[in-house]
Amino acid sequence: MKDEAIGNKRPFRELPLHLMLLPGVIITLLYAYGPMFGIVMAFQKFQPLQGFFKSKWAGMKNFDYIFHLPEFDQVFWNTVVISVLKMVFGLIVPLALALLLNELTKDWFKRFVQTSVFLPFFLSWTVLGGVLLDLFSLNGPINAILHGLGIPQIMFMGDGDWFRGIIIGSDVWKGMGYNMIVFLAAIAGINGNLYEAAEMDGAGKWKQMVHITLPGMAPIIILLATLSLGNVLNAGFDQILILYNSIVYDKADVIDTYVYRLGLFSQQFSPAAAIGLFKSIISLGMVSVSYYFAYRFSNYRIF
Repeated sequence: MKDEAIGNKRPFRELPLHLMLLPGVIITLLYAYGPMFGIVMAFQKFQPLQGFFKSKWAGMKNFDYIFHLPEFDQVFWNTVVISVLKMVFGLIVPLALALLLNELTKDWFKRFVQTSVFLPFFLSWTVLGGVLLDLFSLNGPINAILHGLGIPQIMFMGDGDWFRGIIIGSDVWKGMGYNMIVFLAAIAGINGNLYEAAEMDGAGKWKQMVHITLPGMAPIIILLATLSLGNVLNAGFDQILILYNSIVYDKADVIDTYVYRLGLFSQQFSPAAAIGLFKSIISLGMVSVSYYFAYRFSNYRIF
């Protein structure tokens, strides 16, 4: 009976804690779920002056229109290629850095490298974009070095292939510090007795890494890889919008930037909303798949 009385009083005792959550819940409803009503634009011939309730209904015509746009296939392909390459190198590079950094014996140098590599993660693309534009401009230091070596200047920001490489490389450089810290934490959790036993058996550093370090890190590697599947269509809107130009649209224009130009510049609000909804549906499916694999192979749970 005493336990039942305590259980009955618990909701009232925890009421202040629930009230503390109320502002966050209200803000989330207003700014995260409220705007989802705008999805109706994808099925209308939306006119800003008429609003959601008076705009004519168009059904699936907007989807038929966007799928027949001449540049849609190229935009979708650009998005997949850029995002997949970012995901792959965004795991391989930090993993290699973590393995190399783990072998350093000087603690002060190790901390210095960690801080240096992690620093770009805290900088916005507005700052880094300006730096990259200056570095790779025709009159920038990179071309100045090339000119000094007798190599013709390269229009990095106007060549689609070079530009795509800069987009991927700079994104990996910016985010590699975060994943490196995660991998270092995974390495720190491996039982040190395993390395001692391997040394006694004559295993060198390479064999220790192959047979102890990497298998010990496998769960976190699989977890990060599977969770990144949800971003397969997120190629980096802010980064590309700041850096790209009309010359490299064929290699750098992704779904997010295309929606931005189609909706705001071309005033085609309904087709832009249809593309956004199309991307959201695919992303939802990929997130669901990624969480399933994360649970299946790494026992990862949201709750």
